[in-house]
Amino acid sequence: MGFSEQFIASLSSRDLRDDEFHHDLDAIGAAARAGDLGALLCRVKYADGSVNRLSEGNSGNLAQLLRVWTAKVGETGRTRRWAKANTAWDIQAANTLYRRVAEASLAHWLDGKCKRCGGTGIAPPSRRVACAACQGSGDAPVSCPGSFEREKIKEMVGELEGLLQTHGARAARLLGRRRR
Repeated sequence: MGFSEQFIASLSSRDLRDDEFHHDLDAIGAAARAGDLGALLCRVKYADGSVNRLSEGNSGNLAQLLRVWTAKVGETGRTRRWAKANTAWDIQAANTLYRRVAEASLAHWLDGKCKRCGGTGIAPPSRRVACAACQGSGDAPVSCPGSFEREKIKEMVGELEGLLQTHGARAARLLGRRRR
């Protein structure tokens, strides 16, 4: 079982005891101790946004994640020189690009399933052929007007996934140490 599955299982635990016999909350504790942007990503994607917890979700976590992610994408865009910033208009256009990429990449990462097939990859009416919208992958295509922006969104979705994977690995190491 991967760390994200353990984290999700911990969220639905009914036993809050934490001793040598009860380990239901260990994954949540490891996620908190691993502490980086990945912890916030994990909370928003698996704790606040899960379908069965929509009424319990914390929109403050999502707002905080959007602020932090927008700043990180802006920093990345400036470092990688996505747009020139010679004049005030250029700076404003670049900041608009960074904000749009941040919002679109986070939205796609949080819910990147194909809407037509529900992420199954199989066409809804027949349930026998691959979905034409996603070509059977189950992933929604990134939709935006320009190919430059689309590539940057895909790049940042990959960064988000990398951050979550790194966080999961760090938290899993911490979880393993605790159980020894």
